[in-house]
Amino acid sequence: MTDRKETLPLLAMAALGVVFGDIGTSPLYTLSACLSAMSLQPSANNLLGILSLIFWTLVLVVGVKYAWVVMRADNHGEGGIMAVTALASRAVGHSGRVRWWILSIGLLGAALFYGDGVITPAISVLSAMEGMEVASPAWKPLVIPLALGVIIGLFLVQRRGTAAIGHLFGPSMLVWFLLLFGSGLTWIVADPQVLLALNPWFALHFIGMHGLGGLVILGAVVLAVTGAEALYADMGHFGARPIRMAWYFLVLPALTLNYFGQGALLELHPAAIQNPFFKLFPAWATLPMVVVSGIATVIASQAVISGAYSATRQAFLLGYLPRLTIIHTSAAERGQIYLPGLNWLLMVAVIAVILWFKSSDALSFAYGTAVTGTMMFTTVLVFFVARHSWKWPLWKAGLFSGFFILLDGIFFGANLMKFLEGGWFPLAVGLAAFTVMSTWRRGREILARKLYPEAISVEDFLHGISPAAPIRVPGTAVYLTVRERGIPHTLLHNLKHNKVLHERVVILTIKFEEEPRISAEERVAVRDYGQGIYRLTARYGFMEQPDIPELLESGGNLGFPWNPMDTTYFVSRQRVIPTTKAGMALWRERLFAIMLRISANATDFFHLPANQVMELGDVIELSHMVVLTASWRKSSG
Repeated sequence: MTDRKETLPLLAMAALGVVFGDIGTSPLYTLSACLSAMSLQPSANNLLGILSLIFWTLVLVVGVKYAWVVMRADNHGEGGIMAVTALASRAVGHSGRVRWWILSIGLLGAALFYGDGVITPAISVLSAMEGMEVASPAWKPLVIPLALGVIIGLFLVQRRGTAAIGHLFGPSMLVWFLLLFGSGLTWIVADPQVLLALNPWFALHFIGMHGLGGLVILGAVVLAVTGAEALYADMGHFGARPIRMAWYFLVLPALTLNYFGQGALLELHPAAIQNPFFKLFPAWATLPMVVVSGIATVIASQAVISGAYSATRQAFLLGYLPRLTIIHTSAAERGQIYLPGLNWLLMVAVIAVILWFKSSDALSFAYGTAVTGTMMFTTVLVFFVARHSWKWPLWKAGLFSGFFILLDGIFFGANLMKFLEGGWFPLAVGLAAFTVMSTWRRGREILARKLYPEAISVEDFLHGISPAAPIRVPGTAVYLTVRERGIPHTLLHNLKHNKVLHERVVILTIKFEEEPRISAEERVAVRDYGQGIYRLTARYGFMEQPDIPELLESGGNLGFPWNPMDTTYFVSRQRVIPTTKAGMALWRERLFAIMLRISANATDFFHLPANQVMELGDVIELSHMVVLTASWRKSSG
C-alpha cells in the first residue's frame, strides 16, 4: 500500500471536490449579500469592515474551531453531527438525563442539515446563472429556466452515481480556486489598501459603528462559512490531514484574496455592486466564467446531495428514520449510494425554493439559519467530548466552548433577524425533519417495549420440545428480530399455523452501533442452545449496509452447516391503527403509521432472496400495542 504521506497532496486535491465545494462557491454571492443586507454603499470604511468580518470569520470558525479542534472529535475516523453525537453520548456514560439532552441536540442538528441541503443547490446554481445578466441584461429572463434545467439534470443523473466523473471533481475545483486566487490578486494589486482589512480592529469598529445593524450584516457574513460543517462531515473520506492541508495552503488564501479583490474592485468601481464577482473578470471572460462557476456549483451541490444521502442512511441505521431503499452506485466506493425517495423529495424542494425566491440575493435571507444552528449544536456536543473523552480541564473546555457558543449564537441570532424575509424556511424544514425523526424514534420505542412484553425465553421453549412434537422439517429457518432475548413472535406464529419446526432454527438480531464500522472479528456472536436452536447477534456500524446472506456465508464460526438454498427467512411487518387513546398524540400516531407503511421491507433492506422469505403481518392499535390480527405470506420473487 502507498504510504499515506506520499498520497497526502493527492488526497488534499480529492478533498477539494467533495469537502470545499460549498464554501468555495460562497464568493459568488457573499459580499453582495452583505452590502444589500443594509443597502450599504461600497465606501472604503464599509468595505474594510465587511472584509475584516469575513476574513476573521473564516479564520475563527473554519481555521480554528473546525480544522483545529472539532476535527479531533473523530468517531473511528468519521465525522459529522451524528458521529459527534455518538461520541458525546458515550462520553457521559449512563447519565440518563444528560444523555437524553445530547441525543436531542444531535437530532436537532441533523434535522437542520436538511434545510441547508435544500438551499445550497438553489443559491449556488442561481448565483452562477446570474452571471448571464452581467454579460447582457437581455438574458435575465433565461436565468431561472437555466437554473431549473441544471437542477433537474443534476437530480436525474443521481441514479447513475458519480463514480465515472467523481475523479474530475478535485481537478475542476483546483482550477476554480486558482481562478479565485488570480482574479482577486489582480485587483488587490490595483488597490492594495484593502489589505488593511486583515486588522480585526476594522471588524470591531464596523460592528460598533452600526450597532444593531451590524448584527444584520453578520447574518450575511456567515454565508462565507456555510460549508464549514462539510470539513468535519466528510473527514471519513479523506482524513483530517489532507483537509487541513487543502484549507490552509489553498482554500483560505484563495477565498481571502477573492473577497479582498472584490472589495478593491468596488472601491475603484462602485457601479460593479450589481455583481462584483463576475465583474472581477474582463467582459470577454464573463460567459466562460458562467460556465466554470456553473460547473463549480454543480460540484458543490453534488457534495451536499451526497451528504444528505449519507446522513439519512446514518439516521435510519441508528433508528431515527424508517428503512429506505438504498441503491449502491459504485462497486468500488461503498459510500456512493442513491436514495430514490429522498432524491425526488429534494429535487421538488429545491425547484420550489428557486421559484419562490427567484434570486440569490433573496435566497441569502433564507440561508444561514440552519447552518449556524448546526454549528452551535456541534460546539455544545464537542464540549462533552473534550471534557469527558479528551480529559480537558473544565476551564479549558468551558473557555473554548463558551467562546464559540457565543460566536455561533451571535451568528444564529443575526440570521433570526432575517426570519420573515426567508429565515423561516430552513427552520421549517429542520423542524419538519426533527418531528419525523423524533416521532419514528418514539414509535419504535413503544413497539419494542410493549408489543410483546412477555416473551417466552428460549429455555422455556426448549422444555416444550420433544422428539415427537413438533415435527422437525429439513432446512434452516432464520428468524429476524430486534429483541436480543426470548423467542421471536414470528417463530411462535409459524409454529401455530404450520405445526412444524425446522431442523435448524437461527434467531438473528441485527444491531447498529454508534460507531461507523465494526471489524470482521467483532461482527457476529453465536450461541448454541442445543436441539438445533441458535442465536446470532450481528453488529454493524452506522456507515455499513447489512447483507444477511453474505453474513451467513462468510461466518465460518457459525457452528452449524448452512446451505443457502434450503434456508427460509421469516420477517415481520406491522401495520398501525392510530387511536385517540393514551400513547402518542393522534397526529403523531398517524405520521408514524404512514412512515411504517412506506418503510422499505426487510427483504430488500437486508438483501434477502425474495422467493425464500416468509413475511408475517400484524395489525396493531398503537396506543395499547394490541395485536388485532396476524397473517403470514410467502414473498414472491
